Amino acid sequence: MVSQQSPSLHTVTAPPFWHCGRTVTGDMYRLLVALVPAALLGVYRFGYDALTVLAVAGLTAVITEALIQRLMEQSPSAHDFTALADGILLAFLLPATAPWWLVVVGSAVTIILGRMVFGGFGGSPVCAPAVGWCVLTVSWPAYMDLNGMLLRWDLVEPLSELKYFGVEAISGISLSSLVFGQNLGALGASQAGLVLAAGVALLCMGQIRWYIPVSYLAGVFGTALIYWLIDPQLYASPLFHLLAGTTMFTAFFLLPYPSASPVFRIPMILFGLMAGALTILIRVYGIYPDGAPFAVLLANLCTPLLDLIQPKPFGGR
Repeated sequence: MVSQQSPSLHTVTAPPFWHCGRTVTGDMYRLLVALVPAALLGVYRFGYDALTVLAVAGLTAVITEALIQRLMEQSPSAHDFTALADGILLAFLLPATAPWWLVVVGSAVTIILGRMVFGGFGGSPVCAPAVGWCVLTVSWPAYMDLNGMLLRWDLVEPLSELKYFGVEAISGISLSSLVFGQNLGALGASQAGLVLAAGVALLCMGQIRWYIPVSYLAGVFGTALIYWLIDPQLYASPLFHLLAGTTMFTAFFLLPYPSASPVFRIPMILFGLMAGALTILIRVYGIYPDGAPFAVLLANLCTPLLDLIQPKPFGGR
């Protein structure tokens, strides 16, 4: 005899699914808190321009999600901080000199094309902030060019110098300057040390697992090492690629995007290694100085295939 059960017991929703007491709201809160030191340093170095980019990106993301959910007759979900987190992640990929309209467009694209066309958070097969960055970079490259910040600070953007002027142009850039954010770059690209610290904090809190970040950094290091051994006069060292650009930010905040990354160990390691290799290949052969967000989207497309590599079930043949 089959007992009557409430229909709510059979409700199917979008991932991520938590079974250990954690909540999406709690995870987003921890992510935002981990980024506070990097945000404060960005505001300190670049002034109120950086604060404007962060505020406009976050506010636009929340408002855009609310409007789209109203059109789709969905319940509002601003309270879970997912839209705010995506907006802030996009802001960390933008230069502090980005005009307000560019930030608004990028944040709206992040929510609309990166999330809502797939049903909302948890249903997107791609990293939403990477979608927004790629659209802005392809559509308005002049406004995304970090060299434009040279008009205000007597500093250089390492990856742009490498792309346009070769290895000799970055010979005067020390690794310590890359760690402590003494060069130009996007808010999340000019302070590798604090971004790494934020990522380690998320690892310690159990927010993310180490498989994707570590394998991604290993993929970047290994691929860059191969090129550097081939011709050190033509290609930058692997340590430079690890600390320059959005490498650290990609490893801990873009690649482990909940709905766009694999869920099993071996697929996660392969996912990270592939994204790391693609990052270096795009930097070496592509027309854009930093190709990490492009590599993220390309790796996201392979996630369904990688997830077919599943562990053997207990007792299975």
